[in-house]
Amino acid sequence: MNLPRIAVTMGDPAGVGPEICLDLLANSGISEICTPIIFGSNEVLAACAEKTGKKLDAPTFAEADLHNATLPGIFDAADISMVDFSPGKTNAKTGRASFEFITKAIDLAMNKIFAGVATAPINKEALHSAGIRFPGHTEIFTDRTKAERSCMLQVSDEVTASFVTVHVGLFEVPSLITEERIVEVIELTREALRRIRGHEPKMVVCGLNPHAGEGGLFGNREEERIIIPAMERAAKDGASLEGPLPPDTAFLDWRRKETDAFICMYHDQGHIPLKALAFDRAVNTTLGLPIVRTSVDHGTALDIAWQAKANPRSLFEAVEMAAKLGK
Repeated sequence: MNLPRIAVTMGDPAGVGPEICLDLLANSGISEICTPIIFGSNEVLAACAEKTGKKLDAPTFAEADLHNATLPGIFDAADISMVDFSPGKTNAKTGRASFEFITKAIDLAMNKIFAGVATAPINKEALHSAGIRFPGHTEIFTDRTKAERSCMLQVSDEVTASFVTVHVGLFEVPSLITEERIVEVIELTREALRRIRGHEPKMVVCGLNPHAGEGGLFGNREEERIIIPAMERAAKDGASLEGPLPPDTAFLDWRRKETDAFICMYHDQGHIPLKALAFDRAVNTTLGLPIVRTSVDHGTALDIAWQAKANPRSLFEAVEMAAKLGK
């Protein structure tokens, strides 16, 4: 049986990416559902294995051999050496390498050599130090694949959320929330959850302002002018929606149990409950791309990097999700 090949980017070499990738290569359960190939550095992985005491027993593939790979392995996707950085410290060279891991994986997935891409965490400061101005993975994937529309979806058993805006300052959010964008996120979320959950999803739309605007007392009537009209448009196409609800009560336990996804207006509106309830278990995926892309829901954790302390569960979940969506 031919299992789907999943490109797994190693993330920033100075962070926890290398050690959780080692855990992935050693996970026999993952290799029963897909063939993960680490887009990273064999030298870095070997050094991390030595420092953390983890096992490294996987082949290194040349690019020309990747289309025939049937075993978990490694692809040297960027020129990065241990003399270039120190674990746990931000470095422009690791930022550049992590970007090259990503772009090479995207290109090969676009060429159908891989069924999907799962990403370990990158460091935005290192990325910017290397002159790469993307604010995160989502924007890199959207640009590289030339996707006309995209959004972030975070999936977990406890809470699932998608985002109208993501990596922008709070002062920018009101100007970026448009009726068209909200409809787009609702449509992308609905389509994805039909595939993931196998039924028509019930979605809750969060308001932008405290108390969802309190009838215009707070904010600039974004709920009445923008959010409600967007919901009405999406509902005409069959979307099951409730809201806009006050964000401070939208995520109560009883409501989460009967809601498939929350449509959030900005980053922290959904990420705070996600991190509080499902840290190390949620999977981040970018919707609207021509390829499958999933990711861990945590950062590079430089403070514990290369110490065998990082929990690899989110990466396992991300790879499993990529395999499921990539079939």
